[in-house]
Amino acid sequence: MEEAIFGAGCFWGVESKFSNVKGVIETEVGYTGGTTNNPTYKDVCTNKTGHAEVVKVTFDPSVVSYEELLEKFWDIHNPTTLNRQGWDIGTQYRSAVFYNKEEQRLAAEKLKEKLDKSGKYKKPIITEIVHATEYYRAEEYHQKYDEKTKKSIFSF
Repeated sequence: MEEAIFGAGCFWGVESKFSNVKGVIETEVGYTGGTTNNPTYKDVCTNKTGHAEVVKVTFDPSVVSYEELLEKFWDIHNPTTLNRQGWDIGTQYRSAVFYNKEEQRLAAEKLKEKLDKSGKYKKPIITEIVHATEYYRAEEYHQKYDEKTKKSIFSF
């Protein structure tokens, strides 16, 4: 099994989208990319910790490739808006790929460049591609939120 970490706005809907991908074994929401140890949701929402809301995806690479997960990542959000997805505004909602190894970084940069050149988006992709730092699991009430509430916040 391998892990991937993506920030694409509010983690509830992002988790829901990845949990439905064949080959994804587990999803979990949390925070990464910041400077505060053990941040809470309330801390992250202050825009002072530097953390992004993220989804950690555990997947079977014999069923779904990292590149396929990257494609899903770019399809489920607008990667051209800075620190914003829909009504959610703040650095915690930034578009980011947090890579765990060099192969993931190279794959993310290659696909980002390909998408930028494709003309799919009218503006440049601003997605950060950065090395994963300490990951902190979000509070339990955030885990599998769409399943718990039986609704999706995404209309894709």
